[in-house]
Amino acid sequence: MKNRTKLPNVYLGIIIAIMYLPILIVIIYSFNTSRISSIWGGFSLKWYVELFRDQSILEALKNSIVLATLSSLAAAFIGTIAAVGFTRVKLRSSGFVEYLSTLPIMIPEIILGVVFLIYFSLLGLPFGMTTLIIAHTAFCIPYVFMLVKARLAGMDKNLAEAARDLGASGPRAFLDITFPLILPAIASGMLLAFAMSFDDVVISIFVTGVNTNTLPIKIYTQLKTGVTPKINALCTLMFFVTVMLGLLFVFITNITNKRTTTKESSQ
Repeated sequence: MKNRTKLPNVYLGIIIAIMYLPILIVIIYSFNTSRISSIWGGFSLKWYVELFRDQSILEALKNSIVLATLSSLAAAFIGTIAAVGFTRVKLRSSGFVEYLSTLPIMIPEIILGVVFLIYFSLLGLPFGMTTLIIAHTAFCIPYVFMLVKARLAGMDKNLAEAARDLGASGPRAFLDITFPLILPAIASGMLLAFAMSFDDVVISIFVTGVNTNTLPIKIYTQLKTGVTPKINALCTLMFFVTVMLGLLFVFITNITNKRTTTKESSQ
């Protein structure tokens, strides 16, 4: 019986090791003085210094952050409106419409990239940040749409109807009742869309311009000449920033929950 109870812990330990061991190796070798990652030449911070001196990587990082931010905001706005409208309108073909809405997730990225390339060429749009934002917004919308739609499906519709009965207008009932309830789903969809946009390389290659470079494309093009440990240093910094933001989010959520519990108990 004791061996059986230890099996889940062993399984969990193996999964965690598989997930985080590569990240740990990247972090360790970001402090390696050798240019070759497979050879440990001693501890050094020179690659972090080289990273902040490389303006091309910093420019690509800035473009990726701007692109992911604008794309996730646009996807959140369009996806939320689509989900709210979809739940309020009764259509016989609702299943088919929902399937079309989630189709960009199921289509291979290389096909989407070619489609966007042909479409933007026909429109005569200059390739660059504008085409990147449009393309990334298009394939990020389904992530927000599905999460918000699922939240609306599980929400009590009587709450909004009660607000309307008390004299609130439709927009007021949505802003005061519906929107706060679906806000966590919108935020989750935005974070997922941000991650998908920031990480994309296949679609971006087809729709980017000559003067516009994103971080994934920059790293991909460096594979031909060899990736230096500067990329390890960049990944390490991004990893710790992500961890800090996650911990900050958990901290703020715990404080908010404690205040809400205190108010409810006092009442």
